[in-house]
Amino acid sequence: MTGAIQTVGGVRLLVFPPHGPVAAGELDATDLIGEAFGADAGMVAIPLSRLSPDFLVLSTRIAGLILQKFINYGIRVAILGDITAAVDASDALRDFVRESNRGQWVWFAPDLAALEARLTDSAPGA
Repeated sequence: MTGAIQTVGGVRLLVFPPHGPVAAGELDATDLIGEAFGADAGMVAIPLSRLSPDFLVLSTRIAGLILQKFINYGIRVAILGDITAAVDASDALRDFVRESNRGQWVWFAPDLAALEARLTDSAPGA
């Protein structure tokens, strides 16, 4: 396993390191999902550096293919990294990130600390 497990807000979280194979499609997502299942994780945190440079270009459909694979397997996913420039350059991406962050399956967070804070705030009884 290449990621580290931690429990935050009652969620077993698999955090992938910033360096490693880059996910560029469904098969790569399946590898990450396999690691999540092996770690019995309910959520994964993937640094932006582990995703294709075209991940944030919605017209490539890479984000949709990868994220839908996680949803299909019932694993929540958080994308970690500064996406400010990409969001500022694309109304569609800004809307996608906003709607994703309103839900429970896909979140975008600037870093692991922000994700941990959100998980802690959304924990039952918090």
